[in-house]
Amino acid sequence: MEDETVATSLLKLRRKLAWEGAELGEYFHATTDKQAVRDAVFETILEHPFTVQATVMEKSKAQPQVRTTKPRFYQYGWFYHFKFGTGDQFSADHEALITAASLGVKKERVAFESAVDDVMRQTMRVKKWKTDFMPAGSDPCLQVADYCAWAVQRKWESPNQRDCRSYDLIKDRITYEYDLWQRGTEHHY
Repeated sequence: MEDETVATSLLKLRRKLAWEGAELGEYFHATTDKQAVRDAVFETILEHPFTVQATVMEKSKAQPQVRTTKPRFYQYGWFYHFKFGTGDQFSADHEALITAASLGVKKERVAFESAVDDVMRQTMRVKKWKTDFMPAGSDPCLQVADYCAWAVQRKWESPNQRDCRSYDLIKDRITYEYDLWQRGTEHHY
């Protein structure tokens, strides 16, 4: 996203849905929201410009040395994502704020931040970047990312019975979608 105007729209939507008596959680979360809420959220976010880049990682195909820790596992995804998925969105005169949903305890957060910084040093051509981890409930833009990731996941998680309804809504916004271990056939657990 180039700006965060979608955040204001999502806050307005939340207030409208609350007024109408919709069943809402603490924040918009695609996995737990009712379909009517998901429909309203997708309708709202699609009023704004954004693109989606998705690196799909089937965890059971990851070799054991890749899964030693959660930060190590995600570092692989971030590396390939930022090396290949972001394309020419960034250039040497850009600055980038990498915002991610916070996970785990402080020690794990420090490990995640270190992994992101390592990946950025290896892959990005921006003049400056900052990494910000925050709870998804505190940032409507992370809720947009959650909805888009959920839509992509629904498409990929069951190849024979794919649920593409939400994916189809955002597919024209997807500029990169790559299955990192698509050639792998061995499941390590």
